[in-house]
This record gives sequence, structure tokens and C-alpha cells, in this order.
Amino acid sequence: MAQNATVHKVHLQLADMDRHHYADYSHTLAQHPSETEERLMMRLLAFMLKADEQLEFTRGLCADDEPDLWLKNYSGEIESWIDVGLPSDKRIRKACNRAQHVLVLAYGSDQAVTPWWEGIKGQLHRFDNLQVLRVPMEQSQQLADWVQRGMHLQCTIEDGQLWVTDSERTLMIEPQSLWPQG
Repeated sequence: MAQNATVHKVHLQLADMDRHHYADYSHTLAQHPSETEERLMMRLLAFMLKADEQLEFTRGLCADDEPDLWLKNYSGEIESWIDVGLPSDKRIRKACNRAQHVLVLAYGSDQAVTPWWEGIKGQLHRFDNLQVLRVPMEQSQQLADWVQRGMHLQCTIEDGQLWVTDSERTLMIEPQSLWPQG
């Protein structure tokens, strides 16, 4: 018998001082049975980083031809393609050819991220629409500990740092830029 997705209701108050974007969002996130809590929260973190009224969560793990989040314009063209995890170079190339902007939010242990990055970074030089950020494992795992069926979160973004708060805790998350190299 197939397991059903776990539904999470998220209310997010966002103050992105870097982009001057301030808004409240309510989302219903479906956690696929094979999805970890860490991955679920990385999808939510990706939303926080690029929040927009038109940015939407996709079918994600259930659809190979869709990112985890995307923003489409009114004519259906993909403006932003966002993947979390460690996608293949083929998937990244496909995304860069389909979307105006691509964000990969990598997370995991050094033993997973470092070989993945070393294996693909040499093939990315031609993509000026690509951004690859890495969330340190300690921070992604701490955020994963916050998962509840109902979450009320506040996020403040300033100088590339995210300060995420619930009613009891505050966590600073500082994604590291892997690409473009600076």
C-alpha cells in the first residue's frame, strides 16, 4: 500500500532587506514519503531566498521535468528554476537552457557535496544565468529539526544572511556561493 504525502501548513513573514521585499505567505507543502525533513525545509529556504508572489512549489520529486520551485511569467515562460539538492550536470544544463535564472541550493555533508561540486563545476562556465549556493550541513540539519505540521516562521534577510525564527528559536543561515565564483 502506497504511503500518502504528509501535509505541512506554513505561514511565513518575510523581510528581505537585500531585495526590499516584505510580505506574508501561506503555503501548504506536501512532503513526499521519500522526502526527508531536511529536504522539505531546504525547499522552504529556497522560497525564502527568492520569494515572489508568482513563485510556486511544483510537484518536485514526482516530476522529473520540473524543478522544486519555479516562477513563470504570464506567457508561461520560466523566469526562475530552483532545484534543491545535488542535481546532475545534465539537469543543470537543461534548466539553464529553459529558464532565465537558475538557482541550485545544495546541501548535505562535505563527503557528498564536495565530490558533486568538483565533478560538475568545470562544465558551468558558459552559464551566466546560474547561481549555486551551498547551505552548511549544520544549518540545514538544525532547520530540519523545526519541522511541524503547522509552522509559523519569520525570516529576515540582510547581507546574504537569513535569520529564521519560530516562537522559540532563532537560526542564522548563511548560504555560501559556489557559483558564480567571486
